[in-house]
Amino acid sequence: QVHLAESGGGLVQAGGSLRLSCVASGRGFPNYALGWFRQVPGTGREFVAAITRGGGRTNYANFAEGRFTISRDNTKNSMFLQMNSLKPEDTAVYYCAGRMVSPFEDSYYTSDENYPYWGQGTQVTVSS
Repeated sequence: QVHLAESGGGLVQAGGSLRLSCVASGRGFPNYALGWFRQVPGTGREFVAAITRGGGRTNYANFAEGRFTISRDNTKNSMFLQMNSLKPEDTAVYYCAGRMVSPFEDSYYTSDENYPYWGQGTQVTVSS
């Protein structure tokens, strides 16, 4: 089992950048496919980006493509989300999520239903 903890959220002006981090404790981090989701109060969790266990394949929501970059460092049990050109509509709580996969699997997952492990979230607020 892995425990996830996000950091790096905050208040930024439109057009600015933030880098979110997700650090995992527990064993087997390289065996986890990972993802970022976000949620606005009163709505469901929205997919942002996903990455395979080895980091070789990624996938982005349309709104994130070209502005956000997901990456991971398995030597440091960490995943990152670099967010550039932020917009007020990016304001949300951002969550990292993990799913254990087999050593032979090279998949990413874009549905929150596929992830059993979640961090506590970090607030991102973009002012206009």
